[in-house]
Amino acid sequence: MTNTTRERPANYFTDWKLREELSEKMIPIVGQLYRNNSAKAYIYGRDMVGKSVLDIMKMHRAARQIVGTELSEFETFPILEALSTFNLGMSHIDVGRLATNYEKACQAQPVDLDTFLRRELADIIDKKITAVERPRDVVLYGFGRIGRLLARLLIEKTGGGETLRLRAIVVRQGGAKNDLVKRASLLRRDSVHGSFKGTIRVDEENSSIVANGNEIKVIYANAPESIDYTSYGIEDAIVIDNTGVWRDEAGLGRHLQAKGVSKVLLTAPGKGDIKNIVYGVNNQDIEDSDTILSAASCTTNAIVPPLKLLEEKFGIENGHVETVHSYTNDQNLIDNYHKGDRRGRSAPLNMVLTETGAAKAVSKVLPSFDGKLTGNAIRVPTPNVSMAILKLNLNTASNVEEMNEFMRWAAVYSPLRKQIDFTNSPEVVSTDFVGSRSACVFDAGATIVNGKAAVLYCWYDNEFGYSCQVHRIVEQMAGVNYAVFPRD
Repeated sequence: MTNTTRERPANYFTDWKLREELSEKMIPIVGQLYRNNSAKAYIYGRDMVGKSVLDIMKMHRAARQIVGTELSEFETFPILEALSTFNLGMSHIDVGRLATNYEKACQAQPVDLDTFLRRELADIIDKKITAVERPRDVVLYGFGRIGRLLARLLIEKTGGGETLRLRAIVVRQGGAKNDLVKRASLLRRDSVHGSFKGTIRVDEENSSIVANGNEIKVIYANAPESIDYTSYGIEDAIVIDNTGVWRDEAGLGRHLQAKGVSKVLLTAPGKGDIKNIVYGVNNQDIEDSDTILSAASCTTNAIVPPLKLLEEKFGIENGHVETVHSYTNDQNLIDNYHKGDRRGRSAPLNMVLTETGAAKAVSKVLPSFDGKLTGNAIRVPTPNVSMAILKLNLNTASNVEEMNEFMRWAAVYSPLRKQIDFTNSPEVVSTDFVGSRSACVFDAGATIVNGKAAVLYCWYDNEFGYSCQVHRIVEQMAGVNYAVFPRD
């Protein structure tokens, strides 16, 4: 990995204020592109929409960890400024990667920025490009940890309402008199992920939560098939079942009996013949005719992307996956009866050795791993962010430097760059990854490689990172397909 740095400024404070001013100027441009063109701007995969000045400056600074060189606001601002003068179709544009590519292009043969951008974005300049034929209604069945985070994502990404629209959430009947207010409060405030970014109001007369202008009906029901969604104006909906109550085709098929539902996605490993999808790895297996799909588990989503690339690069003879996982709601707060071994012991007070099906589940996504992996899990007293430790026997010998460089490349340039992030900081700990939108973050500082034996460490936000993977699957089920730039 290279470690190129920009020329040292004559005065750090003056340099900071200049870059701060440029970041301030970026905010209205980013908003304008999103509102008027539905073109979302990114810095190396990090969404710039709705971000603060300091957020944008931190995105630039963070780029050095994954690309090995500084990324300056002096480089990205002219690109954003030029984009604001174009008539762009609906798209996702990585300004950070464009800046890097422009610098490389100029090193080969000098070219002015306008010419470069018109060449790179020719497919969407002055062309009517949409990501989907028509907006698609989405219903959240269940409103727990994953349900509320998916609500935040769907609301955040509503844009002009041309793609996915969160229309309703379904919860069990028999709640408290102020049930609606309590559920809105849980969406508004989160002890792990912080406050909701926007405004929330409760419309009790219409049994709705209105979040950033999105009216979301709250439907009370105990049986999926009993709901008539069409009576709420909901048609052809994708239901995301995040209760985990039903995991087979017969149980999840009950959703399809409800009026107004066309597809179902389970946020847990599916049983039987249900396709378990890890977005980025086997989402090409999704067919238009599929009505029930599973998004697998958070751990499966964390380990499958790196395993796929490592298998392609080095070959994997066999291995063991140990997950150090934050406690979840299925454990007890204090010691009490639990049907699972050891899970009855107090979650905040103990490390709890338990089983995980993630290692076996890998073969449902990557059949070539059948019988290759074993796995176990340790639940630990943290509320969020987990770690997967991959102990692998490779077919091809390697070393720490080669392994880390390969995973850095994967995070920046591979087709799985949305799934795999990269850090080489020697000081990171679990809370640093709260809010990560990747399926996993490879920790280069912890890598151990001795010939064909490798021990690799991958962090993952088992709540939000997984929810982002679920959202990506929902977009594909709805037929959403963004033009992404740069193409390479």
